[in-house]
Amino acid sequence: MNWFVYMIEASDNSYYTGITTDVDRRFDEHCSSVLGAKYFNGRSPIKVIYQESGHSRSTASKREYEIKKLSRQQKELLVQGSGLCRVK
Repeated sequence: MNWFVYMIEASDNSYYTGITTDVDRRFDEHCSSVLGAKYFNGRSPIKVIYQESGHSRSTASKREYEIKKLSRQQKELLVQGSGLCRVK
């Protein structure tokens, strides 16, 4: 199965990182469901700003951990290099 690592920009300008097999479905869950992450209690998901594909469950979890350890500046550079979205 193909797993994705993704980052979402939140309404407070923070970044949430997670893993899933379907980024669109997971974003919708974060937006409108109790299945969304507790991270979005008190803040709203705005848009997916980064995603990587081609992972197994294990490698996706490891990559998620690596990304979560990055500084804000390093995350912005990762996002800008992806071409998916530009960070302000």
